[in-house]
Amino acid sequence: MSYNYFDIQPVAGRIGAEILGVDLSADLSDSIISEIRKALVYYKVIFFRGQQIDANGQVAFARRFGEVTTAHPTVPSLPGHPEVLDLDYGRTVARANNWHTDVTFVDRPPLGSILRALIIPRSGGDTIWANSVTAYQDLPPHLRNIADQLWAVHSNAYDYAAAAVDLTEEVRAYRSVFTSTVYETIHPVVRIHPESGERGLFIGGFVHRIRGLSETESNDLIRLLQSYVTRPENTVRWRWQVGDVAFWDNRATQHYAIADYGNQPRHVQRVTISGDIPVSIDGKHSEVVKGDSSAYTSRVAIAA
Repeated sequence: MSYNYFDIQPVAGRIGAEILGVDLSADLSDSIISEIRKALVYYKVIFFRGQQIDANGQVAFARRFGEVTTAHPTVPSLPGHPEVLDLDYGRTVARANNWHTDVTFVDRPPLGSILRALIIPRSGGDTIWANSVTAYQDLPPHLRNIADQLWAVHSNAYDYAAAAVDLTEEVRAYRSVFTSTVYETIHPVVRIHPESGERGLFIGGFVHRIRGLSETESNDLIRLLQSYVTRPENTVRWRWQVGDVAFWDNRATQHYAIADYGNQPRHVQRVTISGDIPVSIDGKHSEVVKGDSSAYTSRVAIAA
């Protein structure tokens, strides 16, 4: 892949690259945005070190790639910024130390997520991303054929932190808000990427069960498929610094925020870009079972 407007440095062999020489606070041309999007689709997650942008700048950058969502279907936004999800881990937010793809429990999961680092621990607090396309390609042919036919029920009732114990009152309150409205959507286990045409495994922490299978069968099969996603060769690990921005293709990745930083503060903010309805390899679309997510996926008005 060649780029005319910036340098790019791959971080791992199958996923992830750092973009060099781009100032996200600048008025970037359409040509630069087009190349960033090309890099996103190819590398699945891209990184920008040491950016000098605030929440407004983060939202403005996200809008160059599509309409932004509200911060979250159930969790309140950052005050004054309806598009920004404020994630102050260790204080008011449960840690997302589970492999997941963002907001897959709605019918239109985000196209991508943009995360900005405000406070980072002195040690620990890295994030790992996994390439779900190369994971699918790694499957043996007979297992790939099985996956092609499967559909999974995704729900926020199975929060990525639901199994944790010894919770603070603040985190318990957060989880209560997180599941205040229950959503369920049936997505294809193998999704066609709308831009690249690639096939990828579309599973992760919000999967409740495989349609048509028992709980035991579902758990065993999900565990098997998930093991291909999280193979080390399909992953990239990012050591955060304050001001870093990560932008990942939510249609082709999973991620895991490593909770190895004890009581140190870790504060990040996320903006998500509206996505499309996933499509299976035979052209069928995802189906809503429970919950109306239109308020989340509708366009957030630009402030005057």
